Amino acid sequence: MTTSHDYDLIVLGGGSGGLAAAFRATQHGRRVLLMEPGELGGTCVNVGCVPKKAMWLAADLAGRIGLARAMGFDVPLVPALSWKELIVHRQAYIANIHASYRRRLDESGVVRVPRRGRLVDAHTVQCSDGVRYTAAHILLATGAHPSRPEIPGQELGGVSDDFFNLCEAPAQVAIVGGGYIAVELAGLLQALGSRVTLLVRGKRLLDRFDGELAAQLAENLVHQGVRLHFDYRLRELQRQGGGGQGDGVRVLGHDGPLDSVFDTVFFAIGRRGNTCDLGLEAVGVEIGDRGEVIVDEGQTTAVPSIHAVGDVAGKVGLTPVAIAAARLLMDRLFGGQPQARMDYGSVPSVVFSHPPLGMVGLGEEEARRQFGDVKIYRSNFRPMLQALADGTQRSLFKLVCAGPEERVVGVHLLGESADEILQGFAVAVKMGATKAQFDATVAIHPTSAEEVVLMH
Repeated sequence: MTTSHDYDLIVLGGGSGGLAAAFRATQHGRRVLLMEPGELGGTCVNVGCVPKKAMWLAADLAGRIGLARAMGFDVPLVPALSWKELIVHRQAYIANIHASYRRRLDESGVVRVPRRGRLVDAHTVQCSDGVRYTAAHILLATGAHPSRPEIPGQELGGVSDDFFNLCEAPAQVAIVGGGYIAVELAGLLQALGSRVTLLVRGKRLLDRFDGELAAQLAENLVHQGVRLHFDYRLRELQRQGGGGQGDGVRVLGHDGPLDSVFDTVFFAIGRRGNTCDLGLEAVGVEIGDRGEVIVDEGQTTAVPSIHAVGDVAGKVGLTPVAIAAARLLMDRLFGGQPQARMDYGSVPSVVFSHPPLGMVGLGEEEARRQFGDVKIYRSNFRPMLQALADGTQRSLFKLVCAGPEERVVGVHLLGESADEILQGFAVAVKMGATKAQFDATVAIHPTSAEEVVLMH
């Protein structure tokens, strides 16, 4: 590698993808500079999957306490939760992650500059204090941010980041959106004491997931008390009252069916890449309609020395995908592995709803387009604990099989422990397992997981 630059790699962004790239590049013996003005860990660690999972676990416990009462345990009908204590535990967990990252940066020799960077040319980045650094390669890993709708009063609503600032459960909450963030927030808040209304622009939840499972999830949410409104077109938000603290927010639609006042409104309508004022267009990097950096199959932009991974790259917006793509990119650039590329096929994904919904591989419609010859297997059941406690929550598992050999090309799970069950079956799908091989696998009884190998 040439020594005409200050570094071999400059990373803009200290989230999961940026950190993974920095660590892997140093393993290949490269000089690395990482610029991150905020907390290490990016969205996932600070206002995403990690704190969300902590809140999901608390919500799951609340539901199980209710089931315990139905089973005969002497517990209150509505258990009291100290949000402040929960947040202390959540933030202590996150603080440990921050400390671990700082320690690894020190041990690996990555130079961290706690400032924002802006590209000057294809090899030069200028910090917010005016200092410039050069590198053979520059990696964009700046993440994304929640979008807001262009409507009157949009400043009266919060976004998903604001959820983590709550110190108690708002009594009445409206969530605008029907994607995974909206669904997750709805389930969390309903379980932790809020009365939740979900306002969905489309005709169903979770467009990227199986329609049957999404419909069953919607039914489960209704049983939990969430009020669902589909085909809802939000017109504006208005401050209700005199504008003082504690006043509500009135939600108005174009054609109904809702005109109600809420304590809190959250927007969960999508995310945009953090590409503003990075100097990208001036150096020839192309930006997409949602602020994402356009990259090729190897995560490289139109400028050969500039690359992008994670949410800002606009591909699959999952933390493990960002980490894998970053490591493979470093292996290609610095590790002598020219064929190292991220395979975006058969990436498992889970929505932490209540219950969780997960998928890997193809959905039914996509499989029919690709293969034509497709067979579907299903299992719709109540998990044992729900049945014992006379609960209403149902699970729905589905296999999508293609071709005469019935290769399993899609596994779709909605139900208790779906998040944990899916990982092993993701390996099976990646390996090309067939339905006959699933059938030949002895079931573990009694479990929900056994339904995956017992479907007929």
